[in-house]
Amino acid sequence: MNNKNTLIGFILIAAILFGWMYFMSPSKEQIAEQQRIQDSIRRARMEQMAADSLRQAELQAEAQLASLQADTAQLAGLDSLGLAQLQQNALRDKYGIFAVASEGAEQTWTIENKLQKLTFTSKGGFLKNVELKDYKTYDSLPLISFDPETAKFDLSFFAQNRIVNTSQFYFQPYMNGQPYAGGDMMVAEGDSIVFAMRMPTSEADKYLEYVYTIRYDNYMMDFDIRTVGLKDVIASNADYMSLDWEVDLLKQEKSTDRFAGESVYYKSLTDKDVDHLNEQKDSEQVVNNKLKWVSFKQRFFCNVIVAKEEFENAKMATKTRNSDNPRYFKSMSANIEVPYDITAETNVIPMQLYFGPNHFKTLRSYGIGLQDQINLGNFFLIRWINYGVIAVFNWLSSYGWNYGIVILILTILIKTLLFPLAFKSYKSSAITRVLKPEMQAINEKYPKEEDAMKKQQAVLNLQKQAGVSPASGCLPALLQFPILIAIFRFFPASIELRQQPFLWADDLSTYDSIIEFPKFLGMDHLSLFTLLMTITTFIYTYVNNKQMDYSSNPQMKPMKWMMYLMPIMFFGIFNNYSSGLSYYYMLVNIITFIQMFIFRKMINEDKVRATIEANKKKPQKKSNFMKRLEEAQKQQAKLQQQQKKR
Repeated sequence: MNNKNTLIGFILIAAILFGWMYFMSPSKEQIAEQQRIQDSIRRARMEQMAADSLRQAELQAEAQLASLQADTAQLAGLDSLGLAQLQQNALRDKYGIFAVASEGAEQTWTIENKLQKLTFTSKGGFLKNVELKDYKTYDSLPLISFDPETAKFDLSFFAQNRIVNTSQFYFQPYMNGQPYAGGDMMVAEGDSIVFAMRMPTSEADKYLEYVYTIRYDNYMMDFDIRTVGLKDVIASNADYMSLDWEVDLLKQEKSTDRFAGESVYYKSLTDKDVDHLNEQKDSEQVVNNKLKWVSFKQRFFCNVIVAKEEFENAKMATKTRNSDNPRYFKSMSANIEVPYDITAETNVIPMQLYFGPNHFKTLRSYGIGLQDQINLGNFFLIRWINYGVIAVFNWLSSYGWNYGIVILILTILIKTLLFPLAFKSYKSSAITRVLKPEMQAINEKYPKEEDAMKKQQAVLNLQKQAGVSPASGCLPALLQFPILIAIFRFFPASIELRQQPFLWADDLSTYDSIIEFPKFLGMDHLSLFTLLMTITTFIYTYVNNKQMDYSSNPQMKPMKWMMYLMPIMFFGIFNNYSSGLSYYYMLVNIITFIQMFIFRKMINEDKVRATIEANKKKPQKKSNFMKRLEEAQKQQAKLQQQQKKR
C-alpha cells in the first residue's frame, strides 16, 4: 500500500512538474519578441560603438590638424620623402591595419560565361557591371542589370576602434590563391572559374576577400566573404557584419503595368510565402526575421543575394529619385546583417548572387522559392492553375513554333477543356429561351410586389418541370472565372513572350502600337490586338444579349447596357498591356462563336419543348427547398392578411 501511494505521489509530482514546464515555457510569439528585443539591443550597442568610433576619428583628425599647424615651419623644411612618410603615418592613424589598401587606381576585370558578362572592379572588390548576353533592351541595346556609375556594395564592420567600409578600399585580384596579373577571362564549356578580390593589410597573412565562383551556363554564382587572421583585428563583440547594397535599376521594357511586381522581394526562413515592399510607390521596411534571400526585381529580370545559411535582419527600401541617366527606372537598396563568428581565426560567410531573367523554370531549379517573385496570382487556386498553364505552355514551346501559334494552340486546349461547362451553360440559355412565353405569363399573373413569393415559386416549378436548375446558367461561367483570372496574370509575367514577334506585333510582351498620338484620356497609342479584342467582345455581347430574356425581369434591363460598357472599359485597361494577352482573349471570343454555332446544331429547341411538355405530365416530387418556400409563402400570406385587418 505504501509503495502504491509512493508511486502515485511520484506520478503527481511529475505531472505537476511537466505541467508547470508546459504552461511556463514561452510561446513562439514570446520567443520571437525576446529575439526582437535582443536584436534591438545589439543594434543599439553597435550604433553606439559606431558613434564612439566616429567621435574618436574626429578627435584624432583634430589632433593631427593641430599638430600640423604647430609644425608648419618643420613641414616646410621636409623633402618629398619626408612628406610621403608623414602621409603614410596619417593613413595608418585613419585606417589602421587596412591603410595599405586605402590608396590605388581603379582597375577592372571581365569574366564572361555563356550567359553573362561580369565586370569586377578593384575599388570595393565587387561587381561594377553585369550584362545579360541573351537579352536586349526594348530598343536593342545591351541589357545591363543596373547603373554601374551609381551602384554601391559595401561591407562594414568594426576593427581597431574604427568603422571599416570596404567600398573605400582597393582590392587585389587572386586566382587559385596566387596574385592574378592577367586580363579578361572566358569560362570554358563545362568548367568554372574561382576568382578572388582581396583587401590586403600591412601583414601578409591577414586579409579580407570576396571569392566568386562563376560557372559556364549558370546565372547563379557562389559568393563567399572570407576573413583570414582578423580575429584580433575585428571587434570581439561584433557578431555580425553589415552589408549595404544599393543600385539604380535601368529601364529595360517599352511598357510596364500595375501587376509587373517591380519592387524589393524577400524570403523569410520562418514563412513559406515570399513578401515584398509596396510595388506602386516608394517604400521602406525593416524585417527583424532571419532571411534566405533579398531580390531587386523588375518585370522580367532580378538581382538577388542569397544566404546559404541565413541573414539576420534587413532594412530594405525602394525610391524614385532625380537622375541624369535617361534610362533610369527606380532605386532599390538593402542593408543586411550577416552573422560573423568572432571566435574563428578564419571566417567564411557563404552566399550566392543571381543576375538573370524571371524565368519560372530557371528560378524554380534553385529550390529556394525564387520563382514566387513572378506574379502568378495571390490566391492559391489561381497560382496552381497557372502552374498547369506553364507546364503546357513550355511543352508547346519546345516544338520551336512561333509564340503566336503556341498561344493559339493553348487557347484551343483550354477551350476544349472548358467545353462541357460551356455546353451546359448554353443549354441552360436555350431552355430559358424556350420557357420565355411561360415566364411572361407568370409575370403577367403576378404583377404585384406582394406576390413576389408566389411568382418565385411558380418560376421554380416551371424550371423544375423543364429540368433546369436556377444555378445551371451561372455556375458553369463561375467555374470558368478562375482560369480567366489566371491567364490574365500569366501572359504579362511570361518572359518567353518578350521580344517575340507575331504578325504586326514585334513584341508579344508589350502593346502592339499601330498609331501614336498626343496623350488623351491616359492613352498615347492604339493597340491593334486590343482593338480587335474589343470588337469581338462587342459582337459576343450583342449575340449574348439577344439570347437573354431581359423583358421577364425589368430590373435586369440596365445590365444589358452595362454589358456594352464592359468592352470599352477593357479597351482602356488592355491598351497598355501585353499584346499576347489581348490576342488570347480575341481568340477566346472567336472560338466561343464557333462553339455557339456547334451548340445550336447540337441542341434542337423543338425537342427541348417536347421534353418540357412531357415533364409537365409527370408527377413532381417536392424538394425540401420547395417545401420551405411554400411554408414561407403561407407565412407571408398570413402577415399580409393581418396587416389588412389592422
